[in-house]
Amino acid sequence: MAANLYRIGTLSKLSEVSQRTIDYYTTMGLIQPEKRTDNNYRLYSDDTLTRLKRIEMMKKEKYTLEEIRTALKSWNKVSNEEELTEKFTTLQMHMQQLEREVKELSPIIEHLKPNQIQNVFKNLTPQGAACIEALLLLLGKGPLM
Repeated sequence: MAANLYRIGTLSKLSEVSQRTIDYYTTMGLIQPEKRTDNNYRLYSDDTLTRLKRIEMMKKEKYTLEEIRTALKSWNKVSNEEELTEKFTTLQMHMQQLEREVKELSPIIEHLKPNQIQNVFKNLTPQGAACIEALLLLLGKGPLM
């Protein structure tokens, strides 16, 4: 169990998330109090603070709360080690963001002429170009060149 336990007001200040939102996330099951005091105050752990920051980051990336719930469930299954989970979380979020951006660019790319595509690819690193090509293939768009 985590060493630090926070009442909702402190958790709100540390996470910069309103108490009302924390209540809502608790009701939805996105976060859970670690335990309750004798006076029935909810106490949240450092792990909850980390989870809350992760939720807010995903909301900024335009994920729905249902997508966030699903992602949090799958991340909890990956590993109990917070550091490893954090890295996988970050990597998965970046990959999903890249996929969204490639989907947005795909119609524009499809209308480029071959020499225009070559000019675009000249400005990319080989790894960046390979990543874009791989995402396009995964999306069923086929290779660019």
